[in-house]
Amino acid sequence: MVRELTDTNFDQETASGLTLVDFWATWCGPCRMQSPVIDELNEESDGSVDYFKMDVDANQATPSKFGIMSIPTLLVTKDGEVVDKLIGYHSKEQIEAALVKHK
Repeated sequence: MVRELTDTNFDQETASGLTLVDFWATWCGPCRMQSPVIDELNEESDGSVDYFKMDVDANQATPSKFGIMSIPTLLVTKDGEVVDKLIGYHSKEQIEAALVKHK
């Protein structure tokens, strides 16, 4: 299961390794399309990537810190540093291609 992040635990959870964070909201149609793709990637993961979701309505400080103005936005971090940002809906293949560049 994809874990939920909050403003409180974001830095700690993304501090090491490769992570993908899905910034979303319940009212966002494209976010509801993106969510199953993230869930599928997580289920098929070999453990080399940690998958997270963050509700932008409940957690506003972190999206603001990273300049997230549109959702869904997928933030890829490696050892706490942002290495990629994907804005809008992306297919499984597009996300995999973005992640493989940073493994």
